[in-house]
Amino acid sequence: MLSLVLLIGVLPGCAQPQKETIIVGSKDYTEQHILGHMLVMLIEAHTDLEVIHRDNLVAHVIFAAIEADALDVYVEYTGTVFGHVFNRSETNDAQEVYDTTVSLLAEKHNIRMLGKLGFNNSFGFAVRRDTAERYGLQTFSDLAEVSSNMIFCGSGGIISRNDGLPNLKKLYDMSFKEEIQLHNEDRYIALMNGDADVAEIFTTDGLLFEYDVVVLEDDKNFFPPYHGAVIVRNEILDKHPELLGILNLLVGKIPDDVMRNLNYRVDVGNESPRDVAESFLRENGLI
Repeated sequence: MLSLVLLIGVLPGCAQPQKETIIVGSKDYTEQHILGHMLVMLIEAHTDLEVIHRDNLVAHVIFAAIEADALDVYVEYTGTVFGHVFNRSETNDAQEVYDTTVSLLAEKHNIRMLGKLGFNNSFGFAVRRDTAERYGLQTFSDLAEVSSNMIFCGSGGIISRNDGLPNLKKLYDMSFKEEIQLHNEDRYIALMNGDADVAEIFTTDGLLFEYDVVVLEDDKNFFPPYHGAVIVRNEILDKHPELLGILNLLVGKIPDDVMRNLNYRVDVGNESPRDVAESFLRENGLI
């Protein structure tokens, strides 16, 4: 009898049905690693779906992937879609940026953006404290007056994107002696070592707790708000409507200070992104 059962199990057409798969994406930095693991664990905890995590995707690849149905869900930022994907710049009002982004994603890509998670991870510029004191730097406009003598370090995105340096320099009449591409903590290290004078930071960086830097004010409000929000293909929600309620569990749960602390635990405390994500979900009763 046992041999018959085994034989039936390998006959064509008799294989056990495979689980349906959801592909979660995340970008190539700490905050995204944490958020990607949160999505994976939420879906695994509340469904029988198989989840694949595609991590370390660069910014210009990840949206193309969900657009091409190679990803199903990930956390994106309102300002990134508004300013970079759709090349819009008519407003910096947080609600208008969000509403426009929601509308354009649905209309042009059949993608749904869920509610904001709670944090605004905007771009920022930081300088060493001694540099700020020497030149009296408090704002981007102050920086513009002396920027031609300075070396800027930032991600490839901010150096090349239309919601980054190219248009920012036009608005502020700003130029740098040199622009070098560095990622994550390497930017802070270069700044503190004197290899750079100005560094791109993110306003939810945990490393802001670790380094004595001055974050300058974007006094002409060039950068739009970058509120984190889950985006998901509508086709996936049609097939698995239960995902909407599950993904919405994160809405409003992660204010700026919480996201900054989660990033700090990974970048400075050397905890793994997965462990940090799991502890957050458990502490908030989400899994």
